Amino acid sequence: MTTSLMILIAGPYRSGTNDDPEKMAANVHAMESCALPLFRAGHIPVVGEWLALPLVGLAGSRRVGDAAFEEIFHPIAIRLLMRCDAVLRVGGPSHGADHMVELARVRGLAVYHALSEVPGCA
Repeated sequence: MTTSLMILIAGPYRSGTNDDPEKMAANVHAMESCALPLFRAGHIPVVGEWLALPLVGLAGSRRVGDAAFEEIFHPIAIRLLMRCDAVLRVGGPSHGADHMVELARVRGLAVYHALSEVPGCA
């Protein structure tokens, strides 16, 4: 049996979207598509947007990148990462996702770049 890991799925959210809501939703869906295989392999998958976006709305954000968004969006991902065992980096260019990878490496966490690299997902 594979040891269960809490794995942050990190990928682009705003990058390359010009803040188009449909493109950002597609980016979230791309990250979410990795969650079920991770779960079925015995892991706990997490996507930062699952926590950030409801809180951003509750904080009164009116648009992506406003003060309420900035107060919460990346800080919640960083706090979440402090509770994770690993990061799965997916998708294209993203400063935020790359920052999560850097923080994970500093903490000595495993960093995966494909589902096939994750224990139990091969």
